[in-house]
Amino acid sequence: MSSSKGQRGKRNADISKEDVELFRKAMRGVQPLVRALPEPAVRKAAPKAKFSRRDQRAVLEESLQPNIDWSEAGSGDALRFERPSVGRRTMRKLSRGGFSVQAEIDLHGLTAAEANAALRQFIEEAVVRGWSCVRIIHGKGRGSGQGGPILKRKVDSWLRQWSPVLAFVSARQVDGGTGAVYVLLNTA
Repeated sequence: MSSSKGQRGKRNADISKEDVELFRKAMRGVQPLVRALPEPAVRKAAPKAKFSRRDQRAVLEESLQPNIDWSEAGSGDALRFERPSVGRRTMRKLSRGGFSVQAEIDLHGLTAAEANAALRQFIEEAVVRGWSCVRIIHGKGRGSGQGGPILKRKVDSWLRQWSPVLAFVSARQVDGGTGAVYVLLNTA
C-alpha cells in the first residue's frame, strides 16, 4: 500500500459512511470550474543603492589605511576648482569622495583633440542623463616626459570653461589620486 493511500484511508476513517454518502449526493452533477490561474504578481525588487554603499565602504577602508602614495604626497599637483555658488561643505564632501560617482570616462592614450571631443560629449551626456557626479581619469602624465602631464592640464582648463561644471577636485588615492578628478555637474 502506498503512503498516499494510507493517508487517504486514515482520513476517511475519521469520517462516517453517512457523511461520505451525504457529501457524494450533494456533489452529484457538479463540474469543476475550468479557469486559467492568474499570472503571479511580479514584484519589483526594491532599489538598492549599490554604488553608494560600495563608495561608503571604500571611504571607510581608505580612512583606516595609513598607506600613502608618497609619489603624490605634497607634490602640489592636485586639481581643484569651484564656482562661487559651491559651498565649502560641498567641496569637502566632493574631495572626500562623498558623492556617488554615476559614470566615468578614461582618457588614457587619447590625443588632446580626441580627449577634448570625448570629454565634451561625456559631459553633455551626463547633463542630459541627470548625473550630478562623474569621474574623469586623465592620468598622472608620468609618460609625458619633461613637458609634464599635458592631458591633465588640458582637462583642468577645459572643465573650467564649461558652464555645467560646478566644481572638480583630484580623486582619492583609491579612485586614481591625482590622475583623476571628481566632477560635480549642474543638471538643473
